Amino acid sequence: MKEIVLDTETTGISVKDGHRIVEIGCIELENLIPTENKFHCYLNPERKVSEKAFEIHGYSDDFLSKQKKFKEIEDEFLEFIKDKRLIIHNAEFDLSHLNNELLISGKDRIKNEIIDTLVVAREKFPGSQVNLDALCKRYRIDNSKRINHTALIDCDLLSKVYINLIGQKEPTLNFQDPTELKNKEYFKDNSYFKKVIKPNSDEVKKHSEYLKNHLKKNYF
Repeated sequence: MKEIVLDTETTGISVKDGHRIVEIGCIELENLIPTENKFHCYLNPERKVSEKAFEIHGYSDDFLSKQKKFKEIEDEFLEFIKDKRLIIHNAEFDLSHLNNELLISGKDRIKNEIIDTLVVAREKFPGSQVNLDALCKRYRIDNSKRINHTALIDCDLLSKVYINLIGQKEPTLNFQDPTELKNKEYFKDNSYFKKVIKPNSDEVKKHSEYLKNHLKKNYF
């Protein structure tokens, strides 16, 4: 399964106040393993960055004014996330801004399947802090590069948090009959298999005799 870990940075909190996206970052996962496919861009929001947002991500109005506008990258972005599950921390925030940008461009809102890691973390650790930094600390994930909030760094950290949250620190092992994989390339790698061996009639008889003679003696 392919999933997209997604994060945005914006000029401010609410789209109702006219705030816009200034950065989008995406990292693709395949079976929980990051692939080489990434999507990243800075955007010209066509408005000023709020002081609070500047303190968070550090992107100046001058820097952003030289970047592409959302409508110039929207088709590439939509193609990148097409038919893939989106992994987002506090999805309501990011989706409200992304859908607002799409609305401005006359596009349909995002309809992908969403996993909100903030909701997952709240259910798993009720009453505890569940922001990204707190979850990195809980799972001993190095977040020393996160001096400012930047989309790709946050995506990288969130991908590691996500794997821990769902209890899969390593890729899931597929237990299959190796005879079915005889001609497949990945059979040559160190795959894991579980083969069921059925006992013959003589073995079943001996097992029954053992249980009769030993279990009764030891437990009754």
